[in-house]
Amino acid sequence: MTAPAAIRRTEDLPREDFSAYLAPTPFIESSHPDVVAFARAAVGDAATDIEKGIRLFYAARDAIRYDPYNFIMTPDFFRASTTLRNKASFCIPKAVLLATIARAVGIPSAVGFADVRNHLTTERLRKLMDGADIFIWHGYAALYLDGAWVKATPAFNIELCEKFGVKPLEFDGRHDAMMHEFDAAGRRHMEYVKEHGMFADLPFQAIIDDMNATYPKLVREDFQPVGGDFESETRLN
Repeated sequence: MTAPAAIRRTEDLPREDFSAYLAPTPFIESSHPDVVAFARAAVGDAATDIEKGIRLFYAARDAIRYDPYNFIMTPDFFRASTTLRNKASFCIPKAVLLATIARAVGIPSAVGFADVRNHLTTERLRKLMDGADIFIWHGYAALYLDGAWVKATPAFNIELCEKFGVKPLEFDGRHDAMMHEFDAAGRRHMEYVKEHGMFADLPFQAIIDDMNATYPKLVREDFQPVGGDFESETRLN
């Protein structure tokens, strides 16, 4: 299946007709009661969209633990309600969650993707990826805040960052918060190498096809996770 048309620059995302970026979709289920409850609790008494966007980012970042091992490549796994129920996931469902809870409080949102080079990864994860250090379809969200689209990726929760010596990514609602370029020791951590663009809904089949072709050891045909405790692997290099 061909992915829907991608938007490559935030400048090209809509600035008037936000209907496609506010509506619930099969993956961005912004009307789901669990999603709505989580979003409303996260924004609390925030008065502006900027304040709401900031609170939503930190809720998605820290309430959901980053785990690249325990996932299955089924549509339901990528939905925000599943991510909230599991309380752990990897970058794509966490980006979907951020986009979803934004729409749940009336903030237009998109999901975006890029291939990134990860300079600090675990030995086991590297083996499962056949030695590759490129993570394909790394997920982020784009939110329309105070008249501008801004990008943010809520992938790494603060506890994981502190344990592995990576500076936690911060978001001010006005500037892109895309990736930890360096770790706390000043070593290069991640860099973007290929953009896939931004979408009004998750381009599920395109992601699955690429994942199956690129990481056959990590993406199992029996729809079972490879399993393991990512946080116990104390070395990322």
